[in-house]
Amino acid sequence: MSNEKSAIEQLKAIPLPAGLIKLCNRIREAGGLGWLVGGSVRDMLLGQNPKDFDLEVYGLEADQLKILLTAMGRTESVGKQFGIQKLWMDNLEIDVALPRTERKTATGHCGFSIQTDPHLSPEKASLRRDFTINAMMFDPLDESLLDFHGGLQDLQAGTLRHVSPAFAEDPLRPLRAMQFAARFQLSLHPDTALLCKGLLAEAEKLPTSRIWHEWKKWALSTHPSYGLAALLDSGWLAIYPELKTMIGCDQAPHWHPEGTVWNHTLQVCDQAAMISSREKLPEETRLLLVLSSLCHDVGKPDTTFINDKGNICSPGHAEAGVAISRSFLKRIATPSRLVDLILPLVKEHITHLHGEPTARAVRRLADRLMPANIELWEMLVEADASGRYPAPPSRPALIWLNLARKLKHQHNRPEPLLTGQMLLELGERSGPGMGEILSKAYQAQLDGTIFDRPSAMQWYHDYRPWNQGLEEDTRGQ
Repeated sequence: MSNEKSAIEQLKAIPLPAGLIKLCNRIREAGGLGWLVGGSVRDMLLGQNPKDFDLEVYGLEADQLKILLTAMGRTESVGKQFGIQKLWMDNLEIDVALPRTERKTATGHCGFSIQTDPHLSPEKASLRRDFTINAMMFDPLDESLLDFHGGLQDLQAGTLRHVSPAFAEDPLRPLRAMQFAARFQLSLHPDTALLCKGLLAEAEKLPTSRIWHEWKKWALSTHPSYGLAALLDSGWLAIYPELKTMIGCDQAPHWHPEGTVWNHTLQVCDQAAMISSREKLPEETRLLLVLSSLCHDVGKPDTTFINDKGNICSPGHAEAGVAISRSFLKRIATPSRLVDLILPLVKEHITHLHGEPTARAVRRLADRLMPANIELWEMLVEADASGRYPAPPSRPALIWLNLARKLKHQHNRPEPLLTGQMLLELGERSGPGMGEILSKAYQAQLDGTIFDRPSAMQWYHDYRPWNQGLEEDTRGQ
């Protein structure tokens, strides 16, 4: 893709749905013109089939366009102020919009006055878009490309650059820069970085739902390190002190030839994304792995010091990282169900360094990791161990995972073998005393004393007379 001609050949090589072509033809017959805009054009230029189709329609009034769309399929107004209609036809979903201008009227992400204008020129309409790579337009019928702002050149150069000074009117755009950089391996243009820094004062006014939306896209990307680098360049790392402190935190060169905790974290996040792709992880599991990789060493800056032998040490950093991770994850509005899974992964990410795996150790680890599991934990350990380039990648916890699989505990902790129902059948009364017995029985099971129903019964009979005697002695004093 060396020039516009080859770019058009690339666009023509991506087959478009017949329903989309049909819609564009109907629009043309009605006297209008439909342009594919935004991410769909960018993705096609990258040789990817678009996941979403956005069509901007010129030359038709809003009522005229609505009648046309209603005749072709099911429609719904999803952004009335933006002039956006969603169309479902032939198992296809298309967002159809009129060209519009935007005027800043208040602070924050939503403080805009929107004016649709079907007779606006494509060049003027494109000025409201955020980045040049998202401002290109493609006519599926004439197979022509409009690129008023050099988006093609920026895409080829790996540059993320704003379209116009209006970029600085929306404080969400620095976070969008982060996730676009991560998804497409882009570096933030210096001028765009300056505009992002000017938006820092409005960061606190962003709705939490939008913050999480952008971080989620970052975590699902193929190269998260590019997004973190863009976050640093934009100045927006300042609003995440849990991450910023990693930049100047040194590590022992023998174990970490890659340098600081920040350098290490960028590599670990990329390794997590690679492992996620290799293992074909579902979306939520990928989120967990990448976010736990981002958080795994946030406790190091608070625990690192140079000992009397001149060595860099970070004792207790895994435990210290739990509260810091919770703070950061709350700051980016991570759903609580994900937080509950990430925190035990952070806490246990160096457990494999504390001894060889045994059945007892595996059972206890599976219990401590809940609601996460050893399979996910091993992937985090692999990402951690492999994010130390130029050191080679490795899987130091694989032996733990193999034993967990043998014990069938790779996905869950052991199910209790002594249950409340069993105790009721044996004459125990429900209440706090029963809970204490079950808790102690489960600890015995993790240790290996209880391993089946008969051993559970034996443990109970051994425990109960001793416990009763102790209670009687206590009451007699």
